[in-house]
Amino acid sequence: MTELRKARRLKAGDRVAVVAPAGPLKAERLEAGSDQLRGWGLEVEVMPSALARDERLPYLAGSDEARAEDFTNAWLDDRFQAVFCGRGGYGVQRMLPLLDLDALAAVEKVFVGFSDITALHEALNARGLVTVHGPMAAGVEQLATGGDRLRDLLFAPEKITDLLAPRGAATVVPGTAEGRLLGGNLALLAASLGSPTAVMPAGIVLLEDVSEDGYRVDRLLTQLLRAGWFDQVTGLVIGDFSEADDGGLVADVVRERLEPLQVPMVTGAAIGHEDLNLAVPLGLPTRLDATNGVLQPLEPAFQ
Repeated sequence: MTELRKARRLKAGDRVAVVAPAGPLKAERLEAGSDQLRGWGLEVEVMPSALARDERLPYLAGSDEARAEDFTNAWLDDRFQAVFCGRGGYGVQRMLPLLDLDALAAVEKVFVGFSDITALHEALNARGLVTVHGPMAAGVEQLATGGDRLRDLLFAPEKITDLLAPRGAATVVPGTAEGRLLGGNLALLAASLGSPTAVMPAGIVLLEDVSEDGYRVDRLLTQLLRAGWFDQVTGLVIGDFSEADDGGLVADVVRERLEPLQVPMVTGAAIGHEDLNLAVPLGLPTRLDATNGVLQPLEPAFQ
């Protein structure tokens, strides 16, 4: 198993960089979110391509080369203690071949993002780094609702004793499991299969998604099951599957596909694309008590 590595926790006065490795940002949303980060005592610097838009492919925040350069520069710059993604969308996978992931992972830095950012979490967690799946710098609604949790995780991680509180989660398969918390967005994890950054996870897996209807969730889970992706998974935490055509059908599909694995499993965790998106540390050793709907960090996420 890769050696666990953690960045230093944040403190007032730290400088953080905001990047857009996927979709383009709206300036007013980024400014509002950055103001909240500044309210925590952080100095916020926005990297050049964060407010760009690719002329030919407008769903991207600038060219692949520009986004990769900004991400690399922010990560390797000693002035920045953390790198916050501005938003998800689509585009991280296009950028990955342009990154020296081994060189980046050699630098211990706080990293925050979710959704399409799962592609970066997967690569960095595989190299031992603890990262944060949570609200992003332009996620105004999520910062307003779950910002206190994100701040606690980044500044005082020992305060968090249950990663699923306050909403909790419902038991699907009772029991307990231990392992590093891994995973993230279901569609991105499935899309990674067959690529150089694909990882077969060993530990407790978190899954969430947005705008995926029942049959598509079935297809994604079936693809991972057929690939043996769940073979070393010790427990399952199912977050929100938002904006589906039929939320009840999606919930039934998730249970029908994953309950037969008979590993401890909970559903309904407040992690994903809803306004309450609880920040959780990916790559960190955790203990899942599925019987009681508790996910306990076994050590602080940051030094």
